[in-house]
Amino acid sequence: MIIIKSLEFGPIGTNSVLLTCSETKKTAIVDAPQGCVDTWKKMGLDVEMILFTHSHWDHIADAAALKREFKAPIYVHKADAPNLERPGSDGLQLHFPIEGVKADHYLEEGQELILGNLTIKVLHTPGHSPGGVCFLIGDQLISGDTLFRGAIGRIDLPTSDPAKMKESLKKLSKLPKNTRVYPGHGGSTTIGEEL
Repeated sequence: MIIIKSLEFGPIGTNSVLLTCSETKKTAIVDAPQGCVDTWKKMGLDVEMILFTHSHWDHIADAAALKREFKAPIYVHKADAPNLERPGSDGLQLHFPIEGVKADHYLEEGQELILGNLTIKVLHTPGHSPGGVCFLIGDQLISGDTLFRGAIGRIDLPTSDPAKMKESLKKLSKLPKNTRVYPGHGGSTTIGEEL
């Protein structure tokens, strides 16, 4: 069974999500907004991996610090890896200095990651960013900035692609309607509610 905890951090309310296997207590942290490290450190987590839905500055601000704290490998899609290493290289203005960090592993469409007794399936959902991904665990979806409650991710940014976003949303629309969605900003929703 999966335990999901989503908390908001940073100057524009970016969610960092904990995925925990209830049987083994193994945890994955999804996204690293500014200020998340101290909160997650206090919880005494057994972190197996650090996953990124994409590499925009508000999702990677504490990436290097999180890796140092938990000594866990970082996973990101190859198309978003350059901005993780050199924050701001995607053309978005940084609101404060961000330390870059190199990915340990690249995420791919259809890839399955094992976390304790859980399987995390990777869905490549470009549009908001070229390497945007969602993580599907049973009937739970971590959607990053692809899909929000009542909205979708911005498609007017330097590396955004409206046509690819349309295809990514079509892909998500095929998931069961009861799939619970945990976005990169704001509260949770379901695929059925967003159709």
